[in-house]
Amino acid sequence: MVKTKRQKGALNGIRVLDLTRVLAGPFCTMLLGDMGAEIIKIETPGHGDDSRRYPPFIGEESAYFMNLNRNKKSLVLNLKHPQAKEIFLNLVEKSDVILENFRPGTMEKLGVGYETIKARNPDIVYSCISGFGHSGPYRDLPGYDIIGQAMGGIMSITGWPDSPPTRTGTAIGDVLAGLYACVGILSGIISVKNGGTGQKVDIALVDSVVSAMETIIQIYLVEKRVPQRTGNRYEFIYPYDTFKASDGWVIIAVGNNKIWKAFCKAIMRPELLDKPEYTDNYDRVKAHEEVKQIVEEWTKGKAVKEIVDFMLSKKIPCAPIYSVKDVVEDQHIAKYRRMIRQTEHPIAGPVKVIGSPVNMSETPAEVNSPAPLLGQHSAEILMDVLNLSKDEVLSMKREKVIE
Repeated sequence: MVKTKRQKGALNGIRVLDLTRVLAGPFCTMLLGDMGAEIIKIETPGHGDDSRRYPPFIGEESAYFMNLNRNKKSLVLNLKHPQAKEIFLNLVEKSDVILENFRPGTMEKLGVGYETIKARNPDIVYSCISGFGHSGPYRDLPGYDIIGQAMGGIMSITGWPDSPPTRTGTAIGDVLAGLYACVGILSGIISVKNGGTGQKVDIALVDSVVSAMETIIQIYLVEKRVPQRTGNRYEFIYPYDTFKASDGWVIIAVGNNKIWKAFCKAIMRPELLDKPEYTDNYDRVKAHEEVKQIVEEWTKGKAVKEIVDFMLSKKIPCAPIYSVKDVVEDQHIAKYRRMIRQTEHPIAGPVKVIGSPVNMSETPAEVNSPAPLLGQHSAEILMDVLNLSKDEVLSMKREKVIE
């Protein structure tokens, strides 16, 4: 039996039972695993996590799956089998965290709902991710990332004034839900360590998007004005936008009045400082169309690199707009910040994955092991965690309790 050598992380000693699939839940347990937790991914017989069949592929192995499921062990457990339920509950007794992203009520139908789990381990931190949460009139509605974005409000403000409501370029609802679940789980673990009991951490995709809307929602709460799509312009600061260059687009972010003064001097337009309609940030926000025209009179005849180099030399926040290729090939991001890392998959071979943005000086978040093959660790987990014999494990495989 080959065991994975793991570097000690901040969450060393924490065991997580991960019943999630696709994105929101696996993203959360990916973060926990990178930080050193032991992640036991419990998958369904036959096909496992749906994302094992999501593109892009390296041979027949999904890179989508491999990125989100590194640092995890795979246990294939048929929870519809009575013996498998008992195995699961025995694992519950020896674990700290459970995360699932089924529809509300699914775990109860399987006979392993929160109350049953809490009875077996009162200290368990049980987290669940769903579209609308486990309470309220919408709890039984199906939830996907695009539904979270739609009903969380973010699509209504994404895009341009004359464009239809637009989904963000990534599945931000799922990612946000995974992040909030991670925060809730870590808080629950600390509470238990401080003498409290375990608890349920209920995360909804819609709630997660609503939270991320932050000051956009405050506009309506305070002014009763419904924010609209504004393109790349920011509602609260200006100039803070994309501006046309001779060979593309550039970001200039004038975040306060001090930077505005430096900007006006840099572009040789000191007379703008004497105009009351541009004096304060609030004034510039109201006059954003005029200000954009002024900025682009200066940028449109210059190349992106020329603009960025000049602005940064004047300590004015400015940046190019990177493509995915640019991100991956940027040495600061990919190499020095280690946002692109490599692992060795037993079938796909060398695989590059996205690194962890959590940089800890003493217990760094690491990619210690590749994503598991389906059921790769079933025998190992049952023998090491539950002390079952090899014969017992083989019997369970014959009975289709595990794979």
